[in-house]
Amino acid sequence: VYKRQSTSCGETCRTRRSRHFTGASWPSWRSWEGAVRMFSELVARNSRRSRRENGLFFASLLISIIAFYIILSLSHQDVMVFLQRMESSAVNRLLSLVPVLYGLTLFILFFLVYYANRFQLARRRHEFGVYLMLGMQRRKLFGMLLAEDLHSSLIALAIGLPAALLISEVISLVTARLVGLGIVGHRFTLSLSAIVWTAVGFLLIKLLASLILSGKIVREEIGALLTETPEGTKKQRPAAVYAIALVLGIALLAAAYTLAIRGLAWSALRYMALTIVLGVAGTLLLFYGLRVIIGRLARRGDRAGKLRVFNFRQVEETVIHRSGTLAICSLLILAALCCFGAGVATARSSRAETHVLDYTFPTNSQSADEVRQTLTARGLDSAFSDIFEMRIGRVRTSTDYQNTVKFPALQRTIDAMPVSDERQQLQYMLEAVGYPHLIALSGYNHLLAAAGLPELSLADDEAAVYCDSEVSTASHTSLLNRLIADGSSITIDGTPFTLVGQVQMMSVVTDRSITMSFALIVPDAVFDHYTQGDYDVYLDGVLAPSMTEGKSLMNAIADMNALLDPLGLKYESYLQNLGRELFYIVAASYLTIYLAIIFLVVANTIIGVQFLMGQQRAERRYRTLVRLGAEHDTLCRAAKAQISWYFGLPVGVAAVSSLFGVRALFSGILSASAQSSMTEMMIAAGAMILLLCVVEWLYMAAVKRSSSRFLLGLMAPEREE
Repeated sequence: VYKRQSTSCGETCRTRRSRHFTGASWPSWRSWEGAVRMFSELVARNSRRSRRENGLFFASLLISIIAFYIILSLSHQDVMVFLQRMESSAVNRLLSLVPVLYGLTLFILFFLVYYANRFQLARRRHEFGVYLMLGMQRRKLFGMLLAEDLHSSLIALAIGLPAALLISEVISLVTARLVGLGIVGHRFTLSLSAIVWTAVGFLLIKLLASLILSGKIVREEIGALLTETPEGTKKQRPAAVYAIALVLGIALLAAAYTLAIRGLAWSALRYMALTIVLGVAGTLLLFYGLRVIIGRLARRGDRAGKLRVFNFRQVEETVIHRSGTLAICSLLILAALCCFGAGVATARSSRAETHVLDYTFPTNSQSADEVRQTLTARGLDSAFSDIFEMRIGRVRTSTDYQNTVKFPALQRTIDAMPVSDERQQLQYMLEAVGYPHLIALSGYNHLLAAAGLPELSLADDEAAVYCDSEVSTASHTSLLNRLIADGSSITIDGTPFTLVGQVQMMSVVTDRSITMSFALIVPDAVFDHYTQGDYDVYLDGVLAPSMTEGKSLMNAIADMNALLDPLGLKYESYLQNLGRELFYIVAASYLTIYLAIIFLVVANTIIGVQFLMGQQRAERRYRTLVRLGAEHDTLCRAAKAQISWYFGLPVGVAAVSSLFGVRALFSGILSASAQSSMTEMMIAAGAMILLLCVVEWLYMAAVKRSSSRFLLGLMAPEREE
């Protein structure tokens, strides 16, 4: 019966086959279709398995895609669109740096992709050897590897680009709201060029790395793929060599920190190069000499917990073999922490000063009345609640420009100070004192009244000190206030004047086109005498409440600009102040945070991939521990301890160095007024560094999960035949 049924079934199948397909082409077409389907399923399955086993690397690629799009679409964000009107030249220079950053990032990420893919393919060498043993052609293996990489890349783009669009819109909206640009109106923007260049750049580096690595794999012999290649041994040196390297590394880092914090690194290019060389060399020597400390901890831990000696020996071997890579990763993390901390702190401290003036019309003593008449003729004088003159000039009664004004008390104070950067800065201020600007008292009192502050009262032989808030530090202002309180005096062209009151810092114009590091506020009669009628007049205006009623100040100024532009008047508005402030925020935060993300992704991915690669090479050691009775939980705790040490060493060194690095960045790139709030900015930078340390903990957690999955696979008994 069984034979009869089988025969009947075979005949039925043959009949059905001949009924639906004719000719000899069916078997080949069917085989081709099945082969393609099987190949596609194999590619999809291998790609899915690679993403699951290398989730850290895949997440890093997603972050890179998001960062790519955000930086490339910078010109489409609300803040940048607004800045194009106010600071077009500066914004254009900023945007011209974007292609440079894009190319630099592609270069850095190529090595990350190459390194991570090499580890990923190295784990599958035996699998590739089996494929070739089963008859797969080498060109087909090459195509399969390229197809797997392309499949993963397309999935990464399919996830990363929508996420990048969403995050970019959120950043644009939040930034516009925080800086008060909600009135500009947020509009959804889709940058096709950013999408195209993000996809092209990402696929290009992935394809290039895959071509190089896949070509190396398919050219290897089957025996080499099936045989595990042991890692070469490193030459052991005496412990004294490592101890000397450790001490020398710490000394070089201390020297680099000193040069950076004292500001010498910013004084000349050679000092900056020396600081960088000392920092890099010190970090390399520090990691090279850490074997001494780890070795001592291993020897002291023989009775402190399960597998403690094994853990430290593993960490010690890792540090010996890869001290250079760990040092480079630590430097990348240091750069990320410095960029992120300094960028966020600078953006947070970049606040617009107290708003009083809305418009300033630069004129001279003859054309000030013409501006008033033009505004009145067009009916725009009623748009201002107050328009007043701010008269600023120089001393014209003397030709000795270097010694027109003398400040003997300040000179004595500087002479008594030791040689330092602060003394040098005060010396620069003293040079500005020699030929300062003069400000008429009536105009400045009008400004104080508009701000709701008490006016100054000066006798004919009295003067008040004015310093621009952008260039005067808190220490300098405190020193001047102390000298004024002591009854110090100055001489103007030989005539003594007593300094009274406090240092004045209220901006005299809306825009910072005129910056006065040191000026004197004098009575109008004294001003007229010393300027000899040769001075500049700035018409300062405050918008009437009717102009801002029912709308924001930004909208009111924008509407007023539309009315003033046809008149041909030269003017500066509060929007220009805000525009310059926003430009500093964007330059300090967007670009630095972008670089911080790239550096952080590269460093952490390299550290994580390198640890997992080393753990795979130590597979036999873990299997030996399993045979000796070690449980999965014990192995996992041991591996987690190793990961904590392995991540903690570069992250810890970078975190300590970042405190000095951020302080050095503040000393070199911040304005004098911004440096006055150094403590507040360091606190903000410290908070950002702690935040990134939390991100480091998340990376460590991801690596620990991958390690636990690997160790779980080792718990199954291994067949020995």
